[in-house]
Amino acid sequence: MQHISCRRAPDSGNRGRARVLPDALLSRAGQRALGRGALPPKRASAVRRRLATRHNRGLGGLRPRRPWRLRGPPDRMGKKIKKEVEPPPKDVFDPLTIESKKAATVVLMLNSPEEEILAKACEAIYKFALKGEENKATLLELGAVEPLTKLLTHEDKIVRRNATMIFGILTSNNDVKKLLRELDVMNSVIAQLTPEEEVVIHEFASLCLANMSIEYTGKAQIFEHGGLEPLIRLLSSPDPDVKKNSIECIYNLVQDFQCRTTLQELNAIPPILELLKSEYPVIQLLALKTLGVITNNKKSQAMLRDSQGLDQLIKILETKELNDLHIEALSVVANCLEDLDSMVLIQQTGGLKKLLTFAESSTIPDIQKNAAKAIAKAACDSENRKLFHEQEVEKCLVSLLGSESDGTKIAASQAISAMCENMGSKDFFNTQGIPQLVYLLKSDNEEVREAAGLALANLTTCNPVNANATAEAEGIEPLINTLSSKRDGAVANAATVLTNLALQEPLRGAMQSHDLMQALIGPLGSTNTLVQSKAALAVAATACDVEARTELRNRGGLEPLVELLHSKNDEVRRHASQAVMVCANDELTAAELSRLGALDILEEINLSVSRKNKFSEAAYNKLLNNNLPLKYSQTGYLSSSNIISDGFYDYGRINPGTKLLPLKELCLQEPGDQRAVLLINNKAVDVSQPTEDKSSDISYGRSISSSSSLRRASKEKTRKGRGKKEEEKLKEEEEILAMPKLTGEGIPEKEWYPPPDPDFCTYVCEVTKSILPITNIKEQIEVLAKYVAEKMGGKIPKDKLPDFSWELHISELKFQLKSNVIPIGYIKKGIFYHRALLFKALADKIGIGCSVVRGEYGRAWNEVKLLDQSRKGVTGGLPAPDTYIVDLMFHPGGLMKLGSKEANLYQFL
Repeated sequence: MQHISCRRAPDSGNRGRARVLPDALLSRAGQRALGRGALPPKRASAVRRRLATRHNRGLGGLRPRRPWRLRGPPDRMGKKIKKEVEPPPKDVFDPLTIESKKAATVVLMLNSPEEEILAKACEAIYKFALKGEENKATLLELGAVEPLTKLLTHEDKIVRRNATMIFGILTSNNDVKKLLRELDVMNSVIAQLTPEEEVVIHEFASLCLANMSIEYTGKAQIFEHGGLEPLIRLLSSPDPDVKKNSIECIYNLVQDFQCRTTLQELNAIPPILELLKSEYPVIQLLALKTLGVITNNKKSQAMLRDSQGLDQLIKILETKELNDLHIEALSVVANCLEDLDSMVLIQQTGGLKKLLTFAESSTIPDIQKNAAKAIAKAACDSENRKLFHEQEVEKCLVSLLGSESDGTKIAASQAISAMCENMGSKDFFNTQGIPQLVYLLKSDNEEVREAAGLALANLTTCNPVNANATAEAEGIEPLINTLSSKRDGAVANAATVLTNLALQEPLRGAMQSHDLMQALIGPLGSTNTLVQSKAALAVAATACDVEARTELRNRGGLEPLVELLHSKNDEVRRHASQAVMVCANDELTAAELSRLGALDILEEINLSVSRKNKFSEAAYNKLLNNNLPLKYSQTGYLSSSNIISDGFYDYGRINPGTKLLPLKELCLQEPGDQRAVLLINNKAVDVSQPTEDKSSDISYGRSISSSSSLRRASKEKTRKGRGKKEEEKLKEEEEILAMPKLTGEGIPEKEWYPPPDPDFCTYVCEVTKSILPITNIKEQIEVLAKYVAEKMGGKIPKDKLPDFSWELHISELKFQLKSNVIPIGYIKKGIFYHRALLFKALADKIGIGCSVVRGEYGRAWNEVKLLDQSRKGVTGGLPAPDTYIVDLMFHPGGLMKLGSKEANLYQFL
């Protein structure tokens, strides 16, 4: 007989001794017996040591059962029962007893052709591997794994069983697992799970699979080789170790979506539910964890409901002795509550009320947290929210906000956020919950602040009462402080709440007193698109007041806002455009936005079909309304609300994307062949200062004064009796000399200003005195039209229009002024577009509402709206005004109804 012994390597973790087994891994009967002291101390210690030996093998601390009982005495592995010794045949080698203290020697014996030697070698290796991780690594280095894999399919049952037991132990080592994956032995291991095999083989084969299933590649191999079905079958095994290993492996496998789908097809939920009745906590816990993963699917939720699984889960929650399972049980219930039928069933059986009472009364933070998570998950469905509201879930959630656990506060806040979709729930929080959420905004935990902010954001959306309640709870200051949080979600939520509060005008003032605009500048410059979007929206909501816009401009907030217009995110770009639109209501802010390039960016956006939005177009138009020269050049239209101010100039039509040069640059250009630029300037000439204070070319006012004196001198000379032709010639020369030099040579940069227009100033004074006092608007329009026509060359018959030499007159002015820019008062021969612009400018000065429209081929016209007095009272109210075109050319003062034949002839050639 051979004798094989191996030197034991010390276990570094427990120094060769079996550690005491934790009570949690004993059966519940064992826990109760040990807990009550039913066993004598020595007996209890013996029980613990025996079970600990089992646990240290990696079997989860289940009942002590030696796997080799089926063959031979319990203290030896794979031994056969002794028989009477018969004399050996003469041709057989006498038995040789070998004693070895080297593991390498035993590893070499794995290649023996003799079954008994293989069985004993496996027994020695098994015992050696049990002693610790170092021994497993040693066996790997000695090359024991590869020959052992061949023994998994050995014809001898004992050899096969012992090899399987070794792999159950060895696969806890990562390097062994890696080698086994390369050797692809999964099929051989799964083959050991057939019903015909012994329970011991089932136990260690399932343990091997459980160890291998921890990593993704192992999962894939087990699934590909069909390991899921036999594992599900083993859940009904009479052996608890087999159950534990099988459910552990299944739990690891179902982390993959494909495995979860297959599990449903194999109807695995009933046998998993049966494990909840197990005596062993570890089995129950693994079963609940597995259910928690697979019940994320609607079909699995229905299967669990049909298998009466909900009743079992509620019973677990009701049983105090099973409090170690409550957290996982709640996770499964949370999934099931997403299913409306399951929700209704729980509600009808009284389980929902029990669940809420259980959550509110529990003193275990994790249980409260999971209960709140369950409510939050279920509340995503509108019908579930309705059922929750009927059960007054809001009271439970408000109570959970006061928990000492941050996790519970977060979960309760998230549940409130979900319940806000129900209007009844939202109204409930008018009086309760909001003060507690505001208090949570002051928490040191950023995640708590984020969750509280989300709840407040949902509560205050479209709900002025909750918005006011938030302000009354002194929530404005902590919300503004949260804008500087390091957590993007917290910042975005706080910005949303502030946006909702800003819809109430009295609250906007309160927010401004806390430096809201300064606080929003940081989020505007964030790299997170959600924060950018919410911050821009907050600016749009809060910049309704002049003070807010001024503060934003002065604090440098416009620059990051304009930068957001470049965003590739549609929502960020839309909200930034909305904010620019609101800010453009202020003239100074609009000018600053244009200086920062907002107008150019918006123009580029609006040229793109995919990037433009209604706010980008509105913002562009708002900025254009504060840059009327550009608007008229691009659109060819100024409405009655677009009041022409001093410094306005008509450059002519430009195409979208073309940059309009500033007036100063146009004034400094040499005259050319291009269309003359018409300037409107009513600024009076300041003649109060002495002439010597002004340099010769700096002041256009001085030049104009000289012009006026020269004109007076010309008139005086005329009175002295000069000849008519000589007088005209002299007058022309004097006027040329008196013209202001628009080239700007020698003008210091800081003192440049547009050339004045004394004639236009005179026009404004005259129409103010003569036309403004007229009370009838129609009469005002007619008189003004005749006045404009008179100043621009008078009435022109249609057939004489080609003979009206206005082009020569304009060319002479350009030459005289040495510039393409001509103040409109200098034009004495003007056609459609000259007269229309002058009419609009004068009408705006005396408050006559009119628009100006540019047509083709030098055409332009003014449109006015007048009530038809003959229709007054016909429909019982004031009729809509009609639009008329003002004739400034052929019959000055005439009004032509828009769309009429005569109006069309005036508008178009």
